[in-house]
Amino acid sequence: MESDLHPATTIVDAQAGVSWAAVAAGAVGAAALTLVLIAFGAGLGLSAVSPWSDSGVSVSTFKTGTGIYLVIVAVMSSAVGGYLAARLRTKWVGVHTHEVFFRDTAHGFLAWAFATLLTASALSSATSYLANGTAAGIGSAASQATRSVNPADIYVDKLFRTNPTAQPTSSANPATPPNAYPNQSRAEVLRLWTSDFRDNQDLSAADRTYVAQVVAAHTGMSQADAEKRVNDVITEAKTAADNARKGAAKFSFWLTAAMLFGAFAASLAAVEGGSLRDGTWNDRVLTPRPL
Repeated sequence: MESDLHPATTIVDAQAGVSWAAVAAGAVGAAALTLVLIAFGAGLGLSAVSPWSDSGVSVSTFKTGTGIYLVIVAVMSSAVGGYLAARLRTKWVGVHTHEVFFRDTAHGFLAWAFATLLTASALSSATSYLANGTAAGIGSAASQATRSVNPADIYVDKLFRTNPTAQPTSSANPATPPNAYPNQSRAEVLRLWTSDFRDNQDLSAADRTYVAQVVAAHTGMSQADAEKRVNDVITEAKTAADNARKGAAKFSFWLTAAMLFGAFAASLAAVEGGSLRDGTWNDRVLTPRPL
């Protein structure tokens, strides 16, 4: 009875266990399908996100939807790649069914791994371009300007923002007006901001006091108001950095989930593809349909 269920009981190693051509073909197919689905997802993102507050999806919903869509893309493309890798392999003759099952699973996994490396290296620039397609509508000049802006410049601009109706306070040195060297003071504060935030994600106590004095001198604000502005801008910068870290962590979790689901889908689809390649499915012999 056991021999009827498993007619091939002898493992033959005369043939190669891995069909690298089939693995490469499945990987290329999976990588190409990933690119197509990412392009489609970028198109959906352009129509789903709106700059107006009362239209389109919310930011949190969009981030969650993007993560779910990333998992769907990984499952679909990996399943196709694994199926192709097993379906296009050479048929192993005289190999035990358990060994065939393992080899098909391995073919699917290898196709997924190859497609992952191929997508991360050769297709990274194209994928990033399509995933960030919303920036293309702004124009090349605006995109270049956005890439060249130092985030610290924005916070320093907020520190030195003046009220047009306010009058500057009197300077300690009458011979030197408060706004005599605005660019020099701004550059100094920018260097302090960049250095301190790179090391401690905050301004030191001495630098915080000095920056407040410079802001007060150049904006006409009182010392108390200048210190409050400095504290508010620092809090805003720290909140933005914390949100960026949380966003990167969530994206890493979604990416990990997508890769794991993709590997499982590729291996599972390879088993089906290999069974159809050998003409067996659920211990039944498949016969072609007459034309």
